[in-house]
Amino acid sequence: MKQTSDEYPVKDDMGRRGEEIAKYYLIGKGFSILDINWRHGHKEIDIVAKQGNEIVVVEVKTRAENYAEEPWEAVTSSKIRNVVEVTEAWLRVNKVDLETRFDVISILLKKDGTHTVEHFEGAFIPPVN
Repeated sequence: MKQTSDEYPVKDDMGRRGEEIAKYYLIGKGFSILDINWRHGHKEIDIVAKQGNEIVVVEVKTRAENYAEEPWEAVTSSKIRNVVEVTEAWLRVNKVDLETRFDVISILLKKDGTHTVEHFEGAFIPPVN
């Protein structure tokens, strides 16, 4: 379901804005950004960052304040499986062998042009197959 508002008429624009906000939020917290929108097939990782000796894979969810659910509620079990699958490919392609953490950044865009950011560290662990 697409949610639009006057300020963010296209979901992709809202998503890109959210990812930019998340990127600068992470940089401000001392993370190093390694990749943004890294694709493997038709699946994607929003942000790959490094904090200390840990790879942090960040799923960014952005919504307008009039949306019915919180942004983080859109991280479904199928989304988690996709993110984990792409992360395994990213680690393999980049020959990285570090602990990996999965975070979610939830961004709520307000009508007045401001936003809120919620950062859920270790939001999920990879499911066991």
